[in-house]
Amino acid sequence: MSDLRDTLQNLTQTSDEVYAKVCEVMEIDQDEKTVNVKPVDDTAEIYNVRLQAESETGGLVLFPKVGSMVLVVFINKNNAAVVNTSEIEKLSLVIESCKFEADSSGFLLQKENETLKKLMADLIKAIKALKFTTNNGPTINLINIEDFIELETRFNGFLK
Repeated sequence: MSDLRDTLQNLTQTSDEVYAKVCEVMEIDQDEKTVNVKPVDDTAEIYNVRLQAESETGGLVLFPKVGSMVLVVFINKNNAAVVNTSEIEKLSLVIESCKFEADSSGFLLQKENETLKKLMADLIKAIKALKFTTNNGPTINLINIEDFIELETRFNGFLK
């Protein structure tokens, strides 16, 4: 354990001791990827605790639920980070131009400006507009249109 502490101290280039506290999440700032927390040992509230090491370039972020418990590690007296959560409200993963998000409202799969939901909506719209030529001329009514309307509703409830 001493080697780990020495390594962490060398990385942060301070003589501050690294330690952790269990805290309750009071507030979340999803744009800044930080939380405000209250330690369960009744010490002072801690503000702007990082949910990820660097918030500008993407990566993985787990947003905890307000009221849930998190483990906050102090790298030095001015910097802390959440390293574990008891309940997750939202997951966000960004890898270059690809994005995946999941929360209680559904899933978002996106690459650049294209989303899976938009692709599925366009596919179902095209299927619902299908027309075929028969020996008696073109058909204009899709006999099983209700199946595609139901499928469209299911996709809308699953994807965001």
